[in-house]
Amino acid sequence: KIAESVVLYFQNKENIKIINRLKNQGLCFEIGEESKAISSQLLGMSIVISGVFSHFSRDELKKLIEQHGGKNVSSISKKTTFVVAGENMGPSKLQKAEKLNVPLLSEDEFIKKIS
Repeated sequence: KIAESVVLYFQNKENIKIINRLKNQGLCFEIGEESKAISSQLLGMSIVISGVFSHFSRDELKKLIEQHGGKNVSSISKKTTFVVAGENMGPSKLQKAEKLNVPLLSEDEFIKKIS
């Protein structure tokens, strides 16, 4: 019954038009290689990146977090699992992490965690 419903959906020309409009606007219907999970080491974790790093760019760290099942978040809250803290971490983020007892991991500690 589900398969029949899917077939009927894709036979409807209006539905195909909607899908094509979504594709034209940039919606990706496939999981790219870079999005595929490497592990679930960080599954369910919310992680903040702050500061400047020597081995990775911020974008590379974000990608690593996602590839290992974690979620990138921009601000620290009580739901934050830990902060990957680089050089020159913002003072307000540092203060908030300390106030909420959110652990700070160095770049090297983070790499060990996902290895």
